[in-house]
Amino acid sequence: MHAFRGGIHPSREKAPPSGMDSAREAASPALAAVFLAQGAGAPCKPLVKAGQRVLMGEKIGEPAGFVGAPIHSPVSGRVRGIETRPNAAGRSSEAIVVENDGLDERCEPLAPMENPLEAPVEALLARVREAGIVGMGGAGFPAHVKLAAPREKKVDTLLLNGAECEPYLSGDHCLMLAAAGDICLGARIAAYMTGAQAIRIGVEDNKPGAIAALRAAAQGTGVEVCPLRTRYPQGGEKQLIYALTGRRVPSGGLPMDVGCVVLNVATAHAICAAVKRGEVVLRRIVTVAGAVAVPANWYARIGTPIGDLIEACGGALPAAQRLILGGPMMGMAAFDLRTPIGKTTGGVLLLPAARRAETGGCIRCGRCVEACPMGLMPTRIAHYADKGMVEEAKAARAMDCVECGCCAYVCPAGLPLTQSIRAAKREIARRKR
Repeated sequence: MHAFRGGIHPSREKAPPSGMDSAREAASPALAAVFLAQGAGAPCKPLVKAGQRVLMGEKIGEPAGFVGAPIHSPVSGRVRGIETRPNAAGRSSEAIVVENDGLDERCEPLAPMENPLEAPVEALLARVREAGIVGMGGAGFPAHVKLAAPREKKVDTLLLNGAECEPYLSGDHCLMLAAAGDICLGARIAAYMTGAQAIRIGVEDNKPGAIAALRAAAQGTGVEVCPLRTRYPQGGEKQLIYALTGRRVPSGGLPMDVGCVVLNVATAHAICAAVKRGEVVLRRIVTVAGAVAVPANWYARIGTPIGDLIEACGGALPAAQRLILGGPMMGMAAFDLRTPIGKTTGGVLLLPAARRAETGGCIRCGRCVEACPMGLMPTRIAHYADKGMVEEAKAARAMDCVECGCCAYVCPAGLPLTQSIRAAKREIARRKR
């Protein structure tokens, strides 16, 4: 395996394996609020009206364009209406709210597909879309779009991301232990759709149980399970591609430009469930950790308020001062316990107050440059951003920043480097539009 440059070793903050190596079924919510926009792409148009009864698994929203995925009701009950809810970005977003009747009465499932590795690719792509599958690792890009490789792009390698390099999070670890066979089959189906001949699953070497489970499931299938050096951000798409293939995605390029497609292990599992059992995306594993009484991994329905999961863990401890959706390095600060779980929500973290060092000027130590996995000069880009020098920030490759937070983590002056670079990227994108 190849080692990417830079990176850091943040405190792992993992609960003991005995408490976090399996996921429990969370109670279904009394009110399920399903966002019309789940991840990247076009938001959905509602297919239901207030007062209408819906069944569990029934499609309730259809995307307005090709780049988008439908949404389904995670419970049976009556539609209360379309309401606004706070999302992971801290803004209000429209959601279809369903009052749960507690019956879990299911609609007719999609028909299982026999011999998926011999099925027409178009039928498999249609199934992935109909199941509402998006990237479950956080990006939320519609899976059927990612798997539909353009003719001019030759894909030879499918990579699965099982690194789960963020502190606290362990949902993917749980899934790899519990459903290694489904993950491997999902990978094979995805590779068949893209035409990839090689399949590699990258897992950080601090997860020996997951590596063993995947290797046992992969025997005789051609799927290669590859232990990776434990270092953040090993799970970054470009870092994973380099680690597993030695290929470098060009500036402004995509994985397909170097013959790769990358999926999260949870996305591969969802593909298997959709094809093999006709399941649509109604739930996902969510890690609830940090300053809670009993940290746990939960199979949570999409639309479950994060407050419900915190209460299921025995409630917040007095030390809890910050609420994060996702991981502590790349997650988003939340402010409302009514915020519902989405298809991309991998974690709910309660953390103590940040230790705020007095922010000083850059001392030119170079630590941010050493830590940057993309080979950038974060302090220079941040300086341009803070001065409003947008073109200079662009020339310094601001758009290549993956916003991993390594630079800010190591900065002895406490400079908010990642936030400054993120602001520059937003302005560059705005001017491009």
